[in-house]
Amino acid sequence: MIKKLDSGRWQVDLWTNGRGSKRVRKSFASKAEAKRFEAFIESQRAQGQEWNPGTLDKRTVKDLIDLWFNAKGVHLKDGERRKRALEAIADSMGNPIGRKLKPSEFLAYRAEKLEAGASAKTMNNHLGYLNAVYNQLGRLSEIDFENPLKHVEMIRIDEYELSWLTIGQIRHLLDSIERASENPHVHLLVRICLATGARWGEAESLLLRHVRNGKVTYVKTKSSKSRSVPISDDIFSELTDHLKKYKRFSSSINALRRAIRRSGIELPKGQSSHVLRHTFASHFVMNGGDILTLQKILGHSTIMMTMRYAHLAPEHLFDAVKYCPLNAVG
Repeated sequence: MIKKLDSGRWQVDLWTNGRGSKRVRKSFASKAEAKRFEAFIESQRAQGQEWNPGTLDKRTVKDLIDLWFNAKGVHLKDGERRKRALEAIADSMGNPIGRKLKPSEFLAYRAEKLEAGASAKTMNNHLGYLNAVYNQLGRLSEIDFENPLKHVEMIRIDEYELSWLTIGQIRHLLDSIERASENPHVHLLVRICLATGARWGEAESLLLRHVRNGKVTYVKTKSSKSRSVPISDDIFSELTDHLKKYKRFSSSINALRRAIRRSGIELPKGQSSHVLRHTFASHFVMNGGDILTLQKILGHSTIMMTMRYAHLAPEHLFDAVKYCPLNAVG
């Protein structure tokens, strides 16, 4: 039975194998989550298995992944992709009993993947995915044992280089696109990213209804929060006319990569489009822009992400001269 509590949560109250068997009472934030849990208990009953999150828990890692997905993953933008990655991890480790998973099993999996060429960042992501499964199920009382990987440390990774373009490089890139690119969108997309700090995918997703009152509004962003950024009259007019003509932008990332190669501008690996976002942020700060305002423009969920640009602030650079120890030496 599912009922709504006075607190607003939804409670599942049932017997795992008919009256007189183990009784389960659990509450959930939504009715949909309660229904999924009820369906899981019914499926366990149909298989002749009684739900028991205690010490006799014989559910495999993949069973726990399924539970996590129904409770949390289904609501995530990348939930399906993350579930596939988790299942592949579980298979690589032999899909052990979830409560018996040993740190050494994950470490062996990680070492094998690193040797095969996987990046440290990817392996940190995989550890984070597994931690999220155990921690979420623990919060929901689906398991009553500790996360077996809680003491496994992430691989320490050097902070990646934030590359940005100079004014001369910006002019050179735009000239290169204008002269040689046959793509009708890439020149405008580059300027939108440089004008608003947008991610490339956000700029490509703009539709006419997102361009109003001198602003562009980015929706379905990485943080899941919409944000609006003012743009100049010239870009507003050009963008409006462009979207009236073409309706939408087509994928133009390859055109941008070709233009960067033609320009001869050297960038760190993987920053072909993100360099435009870094360039906006870097010049914003160097020209005296406020970090908190920049956070809102970029849509960062935490100020720590934005603080990566703080060292470019004019006052920061001045302080390096003002407070260096050589001043006391004379």
